[in-house]
Amino acid sequence: MGEAPVRVGLGVDVHPRDDPRPLFLGGVRFEGEPGLAGHSDADVVCHALADALLGAAGLVDIGDHFPDTDPAVRGISGIDLLGRVAAMLREAGHEPRSCDLVVLAERPRLAEARDRMRAALAGALGLPADAVSVKATRPEGLGLSGDGIGCFAVALVSPPNGSPPS
Repeated sequence: MGEAPVRVGLGVDVHPRDDPRPLFLGGVRFEGEPGLAGHSDADVVCHALADALLGAAGLVDIGDHFPDTDPAVRGISGIDLLGRVAAMLREAGHEPRSCDLVVLAERPRLAEARDRMRAALAGALGLPADAVSVKATRPEGLGLSGDGIGCFAVALVSPPNGSPPS
């Protein structure tokens, strides 16, 4: 039986707040918001999406390709990391097709930045903005009450032209 022409991946990332750092979500800087702790810029949106893409293509996860013990990726921007993941997928014969993301945070409110986030993510993946969906929900006091931010991502990938790679 051949490889299915469409593959789906799921990615999840969560980081705690880190006051002195700037906050980046989906490649967009949120002024006046405390950032997130991490080896990179801690952009949970880009990290969750990168893991979803890698999972869909069967390429393990971002920790395998960009370990937090590697000084070469210390401080790397999430959007750069996402672009590298897109290139890795293409090298393996897969093409990102669409993605759907849900950010879990009390703040910031994402509505005003959603289009910029979609454009940044789409640009890193080489997709049209309408192939990227970004939504947000608040934990309603059930966790991450300002102490962190999480993101869930689902990604659809397929081999070029929908046919299995040779």
